Amino acid sequence: MSNGSKLSFGDAYSAQSVDRGEKRPLKETERHAIHWVRKDLRLHDNPSLLEAVKGSDTLRVIYVLDTKVEHCSGIGPNLWRFLLQSLEDVDDSLRKLNSRLFVVRGQPADVFPRLFREWKTSLLTFEEDSEPFGRERDAAIRMLAQESGVEVAVRRSHTLYDPQQIISKNGGTAPLTYKKFLAIVRPQGPPETPYPTLDVHLFGGCSTPVSEDHEEKFGVPSLRELGLDISKLSAEVWHGGEAEALIRLDRHLERKAWIASFEKPKVTPNSLFPSPTGVSPYLRFGCLSPRLFYHRLAELYRKVKCKEPPISLYGQLLWREFFFTVAANNPNFDKMAANPVCLQIPWKKNPEKLKRWEEGKTGFPWIDAIMIQLQQEGWIHHLARHAVGCFLTRGDLWISWEEGMKVFEKWLLDAEWSLNAGNWMWLSCSAFFQQFFNCICPVAFGRKLDPNGDYIRKYLPVLKGFPSKYIHAPWTAPESVQKAARCVVGKDYPKPIVDHTKVSTANLEKMRNVFKALLCYRDPPSVVSADKPDNNEDSQANLKQQMLTLEDKEN
Repeated sequence: MSNGSKLSFGDAYSAQSVDRGEKRPLKETERHAIHWVRKDLRLHDNPSLLEAVKGSDTLRVIYVLDTKVEHCSGIGPNLWRFLLQSLEDVDDSLRKLNSRLFVVRGQPADVFPRLFREWKTSLLTFEEDSEPFGRERDAAIRMLAQESGVEVAVRRSHTLYDPQQIISKNGGTAPLTYKKFLAIVRPQGPPETPYPTLDVHLFGGCSTPVSEDHEEKFGVPSLRELGLDISKLSAEVWHGGEAEALIRLDRHLERKAWIASFEKPKVTPNSLFPSPTGVSPYLRFGCLSPRLFYHRLAELYRKVKCKEPPISLYGQLLWREFFFTVAANNPNFDKMAANPVCLQIPWKKNPEKLKRWEEGKTGFPWIDAIMIQLQQEGWIHHLARHAVGCFLTRGDLWISWEEGMKVFEKWLLDAEWSLNAGNWMWLSCSAFFQQFFNCICPVAFGRKLDPNGDYIRKYLPVLKGFPSKYIHAPWTAPESVQKAARCVVGKDYPKPIVDHTKVSTANLEKMRNVFKALLCYRDPPSVVSADKPDNNEDSQANLKQQMLTLEDKEN
């Protein structure tokens, strides 16, 4: 999938920049536009799409899809299903405007020169990508367009604010604490209001040339066509597409009682299961505009409370913005090496334990149930993410957060590159958060959130016969109880992969030593800075910033 992120789903330039080629390819006056969708799979609040329509005689909306077999195998089937459903939804919406979506197979750098020639293109539009990999790719496409005399127009809509502007206001470096980030964002006021949805009136006199063999050449492929084994695909929980996103947004906003009282929602066992009001995957794929989410939430709050909403109401959106900003100029944000915001913790490599963690075979039912849910449904609750993240890294297995990030990249529907890496550094205490002594117990934490074991029984049916008393630690059950439950630990379900009490104590001491060394670090060697490559002073400041206490993410 070449739609715009390093996660395989898809500028230092201004969000409103326009590049113009030095030469015009056409003698006639007709204007032929291509709009390239990546992470903006919607018709609402899509300014770059509206720019493509404005003044154009023809418009082709395209998605560039990499269908290489080895590429497909690295992405979970739930993500492919969600993407293809989202593409189908865009196509359905365009059909109502007498247009179609063109799914073009290949790589952007290979397909665009050909499309520019074949379609006599004079304008290319796309949404700005704030992430380093995306900006590099887009710069290359700009060059190809310039060589073909094609005008390029770029607009921002995937983030509420311009990350580069925030970095500029912070003296040229990204703010490394959420508190500092908010201090910069507050004076800017609310984000731009959403743009109107593309409709028949806005489409105007623009048309889309569609050939009789369009479905064969440019139709949305099936999972089977991509070579995916659909027999292993679980029942659908999250249906992709803008239509579903807007329905979920309405449901989300119907929770007027919570918004009116503005109380933090209490976590119950049911919270661990997917909610029909969840919207994070739709933000990731661009089926839902963050600006629409922001302003709809603000509008409802004002109706209920008759006053301006507090900034904390937008926590989900602003944390998303924070990680996009921190990652914007750091191409190594998803790595530990040469990443100036990340502590260099001496993690161990253990492929066998890593595999058991990913496959849900650690012998800790709470952890295993979470990992099974992740693979089956493509989503897990944020507290579940905390649990498996801590278990893999500083809590039990002492394996690098980079490995966990890759697993989430494969299976998690809302794992955007910036957010995925940022959250894994946060959970492993590698950056942004220093309470390394707060280790999550895989038994006690699960028992607190799921006291009856209903969550475990759903995702680990092999344990469904265990009484609630033992289901979170089945190895402690007497042999008679295990046999009655038809699940003998070590035979039908694995024994614990580690002794949690022993390894967590040892790992806590390791973390203490890491932070002691950091406190004593007076003269750090030159580190490649994300914003100013050879500035040792900035690198030292970045390391020290990691020792700042960051208010809890859930506040």
